[in-house]
Amino acid sequence: MNEYIYPAVFHLNEDDGSYTITFPDLPSCITEGKDLSNALYMAQDLLTQWSSYCESEGETLPPASRLEDVACEAGEFVNLVRAVVRDDRAVRRTVSLPKWLDDQVSAAGLSLSRVLQDALKDRLHIS
Repeated sequence: MNEYIYPAVFHLNEDDGSYTITFPDLPSCITEGKDLSNALYMAQDLLTQWSSYCESEGETLPPASRLEDVACEAGEFVNLVRAVVRDDRAVRRTVSLPKWLDDQVSAAGLSLSRVLQDALKDRLHIS
């Protein structure tokens, strides 16, 4: 799991109240949001997708600028955006459980893998 934090410039589009978001350290990394809440979501989603792609291609992301070093124009503000990239590839693990429990899982039509994943996320407080 890798974490990336980059400054993003949020530009308010006066005509419709939407925002255009750019990442000064990541050329061509641009998105939009229909309002501030959506813009924050879109910025995080884009940074996650961008960094995930770079990781998969073996590319190194440039270092992030310091927040105070990013210049803004009128109608803009800078905010830090955080992205967490997880390796979601499936891995095989051997688990043991009592036969009666396996029978109950099958009878209920549950996916043992899904139940185990959900239980582990719950136990580890991961969303």
